[in-house]
Amino acid sequence: MDEAFGRGLALFNRGDFFACHEVWEELWRRSSGAEKHFYQGLIQAAVAILHAERGNRRGAASTWRKACAKLDGLPAVHHGIALGEFREALEQFFSHALEIVEGHGLPSRPKIRRRA
Repeated sequence: MDEAFGRGLALFNRGDFFACHEVWEELWRRSSGAEKHFYQGLIQAAVAILHAERGNRRGAASTWRKACAKLDGLPAVHHGIALGEFREALEQFFSHALEIVEGHGLPSRPKIRRRA
């Protein structure tokens, strides 16, 4: 796995969505085709979670839909991560996060697991 990609994963799993966005954006700029969509989908997923945490449900929903469009066509295991599992975790997170009532907390953040 590329060192920069691994750094981005660690930042994402720590909840530092802005920093992982910056790391993955560099990889996105250097990529093309399906790989470009993969990185863009991960970046959009991170931004969508950040929007949800800041209470911007409209931005979260819009950005999450864009992330799904990029990630849904990729295999369940991609770039050494359990991408199918991650997509399911995002679905669960946003199905609750977009329905929360003021005063109730967000569900646990999705994590990205490495997979061979």
